Amino acid sequence: MSLPVLSRRLVLEAPVRLPDGAGGAIESWSTLGALWADLRPRTGRERAEAGEPVSTMSYRIVVRGAPVGSVQRPKPEQRFRDGARLYLIRAVAEHDPAGRYLVCFADEEVAA
Repeated sequence: MSLPVLSRRLVLEAPVRLPDGAGGAIESWSTLGALWADLRPRTGRERAEAGEPVSTMSYRIVVRGAPVGSVQRPKPEQRFRDGARLYLIRAVAEHDPAGRYLVCFADEEVAA
């Protein structure tokens, strides 16, 4: 197994629910930190949502390992930001038996 090339700087964000002042809540995102990553495309597909085409691309994102419970360890439902591009994390697993790296399976959605 070759070592990943961590050449892309991604910002890790977590969802936060904030009160909207009317008894409800709005979802916002909180920055947890920046991670260097190896970003590789996997598969893509297109679907219709509300009558408009939406393109979804899956990615395999490898980052340095972090202990369970660390804010630097990505979790499902968090996301990576790369400028205007957003990658929603679907699953996280150890990349190697020693846990030196983590692999995140993420999706990027773009309205076509």
